[in-house]
Amino acid sequence: MAEFSVLLFFGVVMSAIKKHRRLLGENVRAKRKKAGFSQEKLAERADLSTVFISRIERGVESPSMDNVVKIAKALGSRVRDLVAGF
Repeated sequence: MAEFSVLLFFGVVMSAIKKHRRLLGENVRAKRKKAGFSQEKLAERADLSTVFISRIERGVESPSMDNVVKIAKALGSRVRDLVAGF
């Protein structure tokens, strides 16, 4: 029973983490498109790789706070706008 509880808790936590990554990715993509930037242009402006931007937008990557700040600055946005909805 305890093993099941641990697995259930881990599953809920992992689901929440994935939700946060997905929401961040959706917000980055929306702000990028609103700014009229391609992934390549955003990556260049943020000094990050295009692959990394793509992975963030798809919710695969969990960027550091430093990289979230770089992305926000490159978009002319605020970090809180990128993490809205968490």
